[in-house]
Amino acid sequence: MHRLPATSLPPLKTVDKVDINRFMGPWYVIACIPTFIEIDAYNGVETYRLDPDGSIDTVFTFNKGGFDGPLKRYNPRGFIVDTVNNSTWGRQFIWPIKAEYLITHLNGDYTQTVIGRNKRDYVWIMARTPEIPEGDYQRLLKDLDHHGYDVAKLRKLPQRWHKGIDKSP
Repeated sequence: MHRLPATSLPPLKTVDKVDINRFMGPWYVIACIPTFIEIDAYNGVETYRLDPDGSIDTVFTFNKGGFDGPLKRYNPRGFIVDTVNNSTWGRQFIWPIKAEYLITHLNGDYTQTVIGRNKRDYVWIMARTPEIPEGDYQRLLKDLDHHGYDVAKLRKLPQRWHKGIDKSP
């Protein structure tokens, strides 16, 4: 399928309102159009904490190359750009560059979210649990396709969490 360049697509619509305190905590990465660090990630979890200065301490952990691969940890900083609805953030991995971070989907019970970018180059489907129902996943894919993402580039992040060996966030 031929896709329009992201520059000719309308900006992504963010969710109307994010209760920032409810959004904090761990999110399992279900699928993404991966950045270079996520290409071979397993058990990906992104955890957010609201700091007193209003910025978001972010910790992204995953096993590199397999479930038993070395644990990797990244600690970008988030900044709420739109403090009216809290759904538009900037993310900073390396100073002074801030990346766009748009909360484009968040279900009512704060158990599933989609984070996108207007460039449609990266996207993350995340949940409070390591898996989501297949019907939910397919609806999110359909929505992403409708908004101009090349869903063929999505990679499901393998998640395996053993009972008794709690690696969960």
